[in-house]
Amino acid sequence: MQLKTINQIEGQIELLTGLHIGAGNEAIHIGGIDNAVVKNPYTLEPFIPGSSLKGKMRSLLEWRAGLVGESGGKPVSIDLLNKLSGSKQVDAKAIIQLFGAAGDSKDLDQAEAIGPTRLAFWDCPLDPLWKDKADENDWLYTEAKSENSINRISGTAVSPRQTERVPAGASFTFKLIFKVLDEHDEQLMNHLLIGLRLLELDGIGGSGSRGYGKIKLTHLTLNSEDIQATLDSVVPFEKVA
Repeated sequence: MQLKTINQIEGQIELLTGLHIGAGNEAIHIGGIDNAVVKNPYTLEPFIPGSSLKGKMRSLLEWRAGLVGESGGKPVSIDLLNKLSGSKQVDAKAIIQLFGAAGDSKDLDQAEAIGPTRLAFWDCPLDPLWKDKADENDWLYTEAKSENSINRISGTAVSPRQTERVPAGASFTFKLIFKVLDEHDEQLMNHLLIGLRLLELDGIGGSGSRGYGKIKLTHLTLNSEDIQATLDSVVPFEKVA
């Protein structure tokens, strides 16, 4: 196995709805935000962690392949791969090749045959063009969204709270590295594109069931060549008549 090339996939992530990826507060101040978003500690600008994209994409691909029940909710491992057959084994192998496997497998020969992780996700900072436009118009980088639960009988608000979000319309730069280690790795590109399309269909960050984190990937390129139309044409699920 030999590193043959490193492909770069780049583009923008546009927020269709507000995004919340939590930072974890050390303390909650009176009148302050209960759930802050993750920010660059030097500039205090929000960003999308590469780990959030990687984890969500892998999870969605495993759900799509029907592997979550097989793994008991854990990431697909090499030991599980050896117990599968058919299309599930093919999908599981592709996922492990793309995202990596836990290092506790007893099957060292299989681990060596699969090789190291092909994907590397970069943190996504605010897109410079959008940031300049926001600064010119005095737009805030984040918003405070008030939320609460409603008592079904009295109709009164219960447990009011404020959640910090990056507002809809914000844009982040996106970058992903795809390593090619053998002649079959180019076939993994289809799984990668399906994973990106699933992110668009589902969303990223917290509170997705309440409308948070809906995104659109735009201006997508592979080694500076436009592949946006290819991504837009991806159909992750078979249509049912």
